Amino acid sequence: MAAHLSPRGRLRALLAVQVVSRVGNVVTTVAVPFAVLARGGSATDVGITAFMATVPIVLGGPFGGALVERVGFVRSSAWSDVISGATLLAMPVLAWTVGLPFWALLALVFVSGLFDMPGESARRVLLPGLATAAGVPLERAVGHFEASARLSVLVGAPVGGILVAALGPMPALACTALVFGAAALLTALVVREAPTPVADVAAVAPESAGYWRDIAEGFRFCVRDPFFRLIIALVLVTNLLDAARSTTLLPLYADERLGGAQSLGFVTGTFGGAAFLGSLVFGYVAHRVPRRITFVVCFVLAGGPSLLAPALGLGLPWVLGAAALSGLAAGALNPILGAVELERIPVHIRARVFGLLGAGSWAGIPLGGLLAGVAADGIGVSTTFGVVACIYTVVTLAPLLGGSWRLMERPAPSLGDRAGEPVYTGRHE
Repeated sequence: MAAHLSPRGRLRALLAVQVVSRVGNVVTTVAVPFAVLARGGSATDVGITAFMATVPIVLGGPFGGALVERVGFVRSSAWSDVISGATLLAMPVLAWTVGLPFWALLALVFVSGLFDMPGESARRVLLPGLATAAGVPLERAVGHFEASARLSVLVGAPVGGILVAALGPMPALACTALVFGAAALLTALVVREAPTPVADVAAVAPESAGYWRDIAEGFRFCVRDPFFRLIIALVLVTNLLDAARSTTLLPLYADERLGGAQSLGFVTGTFGGAAFLGSLVFGYVAHRVPRRITFVVCFVLAGGPSLLAPALGLGLPWVLGAAALSGLAAGALNPILGAVELERIPVHIRARVFGLLGAGSWAGIPLGGLLAGVAADGIGVSTTFGVVACIYTVVTLAPLLGGSWRLMERPAPSLGDRAGEPVYTGRHE
């Protein structure tokens, strides 16, 4: 089936797989906290579960990137979804048969997330080659890729909330396993890697020095590149705060003030829908705006309103409006970062570097969900939202300091003449 697709058809197929796979992840983030609460769990238990759901993503990033390069990008994408689906299906099966103790739930949540980052890294590596073959500019392709991820939130969050409200958490998880199975099947049927020109094979895929040395090479690149050092630090902190909001505080606030899982799904879906629109529109204007100033303005707006409304104890209409504003701004962030990453990272180490960057960016997320649960038990949900809002706003102003942040701006055309090729090939400023 994939052989009959046009270059643009192959690109669309990759985006479709990204949507379906991410829908499964979003429904999971809605259903699992309510599975814990349905068992009589506390806010701290929800935080512990969020911790166990995100730690494997941090581990899977650095160790999975080099593995993806060996297994193959298409196979890695498919198998990551198969494993996620199988572990999610095991939760309701155990709960309905021999029982599902809390430790077993945590173990399955851990395994379910272990291959998420390698699977997404594989799809991200496939993107520039497919975009070049389809004649789509790099920044637009990245914008569409990020928009597809945002679309999954728009679809997955309301569906997850409705499934939990109508069927219960465990049946919702069983349905989510089927979604991951569909993503794996779609990958196997329609996704193919773009052919690499013979003249570029040596440059793109030099001989491997060994698994651990490949990981070390990717790590050295991240450490030595001045821009990536800064961006990892910034995104590590903001992702920690985002995790506190989305995985722990918002479910608790929805349970206390907004009426439960269905409202949580609508709020998350509103944010995702607005972010989808923001990513899609920004993909068409990204090449016309300065990156750094746009990045800062959108980053501040992406956190501020969506944190401030719950901090003030506002009701569902206000929370939905704040989510829409923050989502529109958030839609511009990943297209900017994605384009910069593809410009700066050499082709042959992209998978492992994407994994390392993802792991560094996600490193604070397990702690964010855990700390948020403890803080909510201690000082209250709304007060914790207020603290998170203040820290988020201050941190996201950092790129205005200049210095190596200026490397975010797009390079001169003479430094790279083809979309998808790295501008920097091992030299670091």
